[in-house]
Amino acid sequence: MHTGRKKTGGKYQINRKKKLYEKRGQARKTKLGEEKRKSKKVMGGGRKVFLLKVKSMNLRDGKKIIKSEIKNVLETPSNRFFARQNILTKGTIVETSHGKAKITNRPTQEGVVNGILLK
Repeated sequence: MHTGRKKTGGKYQINRKKKLYEKRGQARKTKLGEEKRKSKKVMGGGRKVFLLKVKSMNLRDGKKIIKSEIKNVLETPSNRFFARQNILTKGTIVETSHGKAKITNRPTQEGVVNGILLK
């Protein structure tokens, strides 16, 4: 940003500070374990459900959807350390009772874990 004034003599507008509602919340990560959820009031009077720990997921195999238990986190493309800590994010490849699966949604944002079965 320029300091001083414009060529025309006008002043540059200073950037405003963040409002309280624009402030970032605490980073939540979904881990593998006994199911645990938390909800928060959001703007517009609604509620948002955060998934903190989960044991099972909805698995899509073609057109059929089955509930499957998550056994282990194999790899996470976004961060290799997440796999070691058993953290579930979008794109994570997990081992389930029906075979390998890939998570297709954002568990912390939506409150459920959905995925597709890998062949």
